[in-house]
Amino acid sequence: MLKETEIDALIVRMFDEIRFTREPAGLYDPLRYMIQIGGKRIRPRLCLTAYSFFSERFDEGILSPATALEIFHSFTLMHDDIMDRSPLRRGVPTVWKKWNEDTAILSGDVMLIDAYQRICKAPQAVLDRVLELFSRTAAQVCDGQQYDMDFESETEVPMADYNKMIGLKTAVLLACSAAMGAIIGGASRTESDAFYNYGYQLGMAFQVADDYLDAFGDEKVFGKPIGGDIVNGKKSWLTVRTLEKTPDKAAFLAAFALPADTPEQKAAKSPPSRRSTLPAGWMPTPRPRSSASPTGRWRPSPASVSARSRRKSCAASRRSWSAGPNSVGWRGSRQSSRTREATTC
Repeated sequence: MLKETEIDALIVRMFDEIRFTREPAGLYDPLRYMIQIGGKRIRPRLCLTAYSFFSERFDEGILSPATALEIFHSFTLMHDDIMDRSPLRRGVPTVWKKWNEDTAILSGDVMLIDAYQRICKAPQAVLDRVLELFSRTAAQVCDGQQYDMDFESETEVPMADYNKMIGLKTAVLLACSAAMGAIIGGASRTESDAFYNYGYQLGMAFQVADDYLDAFGDEKVFGKPIGGDIVNGKKSWLTVRTLEKTPDKAAFLAAFALPADTPEQKAAKSPPSRRSTLPAGWMPTPRPRSSASPTGRWRPSPASVSARSRRKSCAASRRSWSAGPNSVGWRGSRQSSRTREATTC
């Protein structure tokens, strides 16, 4: 198995050497742009890591499919940015903003075709399995995106439906990445199924973290405007969980439904800062200077202390997910009614 630093170097080389057709430039320049703006490369990294459990021969049979996973992911982002009207991606203008919507649609289409061409370079012995896995995953990602858009018009979305949506939209591609690397490396079906399950659960956690960062992240680090999910009426984990817990759904839904057509309306609806918008008790509450606090330092309020205690008890009762290689599934961890009633995370 390769070391992490070796896989890092391999990924840098893969994307430094990537080449797309040069003409027509109006079609292929956006492809080069999407690759050049970088990213975490989680999907090819996961693919190569899984592969390295079974083989140390890194040739075109694994490098091309691993690259294809990132190209496919970039295609989904290119189209997703149009649907979400996102002006920034990784801190730079999105393709539809830099060029136009028509270019972003067409360049995204050719990016999908390019991904398939690279997938087809998998070893002949496993090509059928790799193509079947990739094609099923590509369709599931589209299913998830449609659910995401459908939820925008729903007043309330159950957590189970949210889990299904992010499982399709995000988790299956990470699951596919892990399983594909294992399959090409020579893993048995049982072994590749285990890698699929690992990738799926990783993808679920990744999307929940992404939802949180969309509301409370640092735009310079996150790479896109903060509050985009709120502005677009997305049913993120925060929204779904708030509706489960809030004692005043009507007030929350009224605020959530505020218009965001103008820059001023968007600014009013987006969270202005992490500290000022977190619910009471989630962050230390500032106290004024007093005899009890002569230095004026921040001290946690009783509410925040209670919240920290609750969060510790929540750790053991959070939802877990699992999925098999042939379908997307999700399963909540079993909890007694007493545990569920006591859980406030």
